[in-house]
Amino acid sequence: MAPTRNLVVTGLYRYVRNPIYVAVVAIILGQAVLMGDWRLIVYGALLWLFFHVFVVAYEEPTLERTFGSEYEAFRAAVPRWIPRMTPWRLK
Repeated sequence: MAPTRNLVVTGLYRYVRNPIYVAVVAIILGQAVLMGDWRLIVYGALLWLFFHVFVVAYEEPTLERTFGSEYEAFRAAVPRWIPRMTPWRLK
């Protein structure tokens, strides 16, 4: 797999920096509510914790080294987990 050459800041990434992780955890928590199974809530929470540690310890430092100030501007404008109400626009 070839590494990304450009920072992706379009689509769902205009609202939240980690849309795939947010979607996976939301689906699991939605299933927990639908099925009334507390174990799925625990699973969703543990998965989110794993994602959080991975993002903070590896993914963000790597993106910062790779894309520098472009990533800094993106990170300052777009939240990590809670989506923005309006899309961010690259200036």
